[in-house]
Amino acid sequence: MSSRVTPAGPAPEPVARRRLSRDARYRQLLEASWRLIGEEGTEALSLGRLAEAAGVTKPVVYDHFGTRAGLLAALYRDFDARQTALMDAALREGAADLDARARVIARCYVECVLSQGREIPGVVAALAGSPEMERIKHEYQSAFMAKCHDLLVPFAPDRRLPAAGLWALLGAAESLSYAAAAGAIDAAQAMRALTELIAGIVERGGRADTV
Repeated sequence: MSSRVTPAGPAPEPVARRRLSRDARYRQLLEASWRLIGEEGTEALSLGRLAEAAGVTKPVVYDHFGTRAGLLAALYRDFDARQTALMDAALREGAADLDARARVIARCYVECVLSQGREIPGVVAALAGSPEMERIKHEYQSAFMAKCHDLLVPFAPDRRLPAAGLWALLGAAESLSYAAAAGAIDAAQAMRALTELIAGIVERGGRADTV
């Protein structure tokens, strides 16, 4: 028997340099962006810095996002998609009454913000005033409020849940979640307060239109 050892061959190529599909590369760049923001803050995120962190050339990053605002907008879309998936999964487990649905909405919103730590508030702040961000944010806010409306309106008096109540729900969800992310309150407090507020808005129903 020969004692010769067969060479092991070259070391595996780093994942960042492997030939990835466009979708896989896009996902890799988003994940690298979230890590970079988490470690260094939103102000450190640039297309060049992302290329360095992801181990790719700058043209690759520019091809996917175009500008820093485009990258930040993509991160916001990614956050919204995660939030929607989390809520849909929780609802499939069953939430038949008002309290259960209010808890699902509150838990999913707070947990999704906390899963990104300080990152998503930083992304939103960095894009403040950007026409692209305003359009995207309004689009996703409208979709979130429409989902909440459909989930909650069966429990409202006269099956009426006006826009003012839904905007109040959204504002409270953002404020309480960001406060929990900043450590001003804990997650349980944020979820409990938001659950109670959602139930109160629904129980008031159409009376939110009156003074």
